Amino acid sequence: MHYHFKVHKETRGYWAECVELEGCVTQGNTLKELQSNMEEALNLYLDEPSGSTFLAPLPNDKLDRSKKLVQVAVDPEIAFAFMVRYHRIKRKMTQKQAAKKLGMSNLYSYQRLERKCNATLAVIAKVKNLFPEFSVDFAF
Repeated sequence: MHYHFKVHKETRGYWAECVELEGCVTQGNTLKELQSNMEEALNLYLDEPSGSTFLAPLPNDKLDRSKKLVQVAVDPEIAFAFMVRYHRIKRKMTQKQAAKKLGMSNLYSYQRLERKCNATLAVIAKVKNLFPEFSVDFAF
């Protein structure tokens, strides 16, 4: 999963804003530092607290790279958690309802899916079964 940042040159350094995510901005003294800061800002923006109902927009895959538009990858574990939360909220399900439909023994087990996690193939299959439109490829 990649989002797009517009990079701006300043007198002393750079700053960048995510085109798809309002308020996701960062800065850096060098382009290398800016790149690292864009990744950090993006991951922090998408890593919502458990139980959050905020639904960030998905990346716009129609945006092309240019000198001032840079693709920034989301950490795969955060991308997976974001996509699980995204599809649950789109379906207007509570975490408890999703946990029950996934056959999880307790709510905490489900909540871990909506946090940075390393899901097993068995869990990924259950998520895909519950949310058929969920794309594992999109999360990576």
